Amino acid sequence: MDIQINTSNNLEGRNAVVEHLETVVRDRLSRFENRLTRVELHVGDENGDRSIGGDIRCQIEARPAGRDPVSVSEQADTIDQAASGALGKLATLLDRSFGKLTDRKGH
Repeated sequence: MDIQINTSNNLEGRNAVVEHLETVVRDRLSRFENRLTRVELHVGDENGDRSIGGDIRCQIEARPAGRDPVSVSEQADTIDQAASGALGKLATLLDRSFGKLTDRKGH
């Protein structure tokens, strides 16, 4: 599972954020590791320098092997909250998607 993190230029501590998010993604999606070829995160401050609540957006696109990509997003006050919310949504989506495949195959 390849992980790519994209951030907007106005995020402070960009390198540390990327490293932290990569670790969080690997931990949260480890059970899907063999079923995903790529996970791409886009994290950005929607309002730039203005401090307005809920302005951090995290969009995640996951590419299951042999299937169409799926995408989820979350907006929150912090990068961790936005990433955690989006990862939770993605895990639920993948559980349902892979669960349906397993049910269909009769396993």
